[in-house]
Amino acid sequence: MTNTHRLPLIAALACAATPAAAQNVGANPAGSGPLIAALEWLQGTLLGNVATTAAVIAVAVVGLMMLTGRIDWRRGVTVILGAFIIFGAVAIVSGIRSVATGVQ
Repeated sequence: MTNTHRLPLIAALACAATPAAAQNVGANPAGSGPLIAALEWLQGTLLGNVATTAAVIAVAVVGLMMLTGRIDWRRGVTVILGAFIIFGAVAIVSGIRSVATGVQ
């Protein structure tokens, strides 16, 4: 690689190496209010009572199908693990953010 090709790579690595604590994680950008409101509505819809009821029914049906041999165990466990990831996404992301920023 020539020196002119290395410069963008070095600049990208320098930007990626900046500490996460230097970023203002808690502040929202100006003008993002409607977008944040829409995403909060979507989160409330996806994690609300209807979604919870649908997930409970899906896990029950998949569990029954696994017990009767109608579905492969690996696929059934994948469905159940997916439900845990969907409903635990907020806790997973907050854990990752606390590790990244060093806040306990």
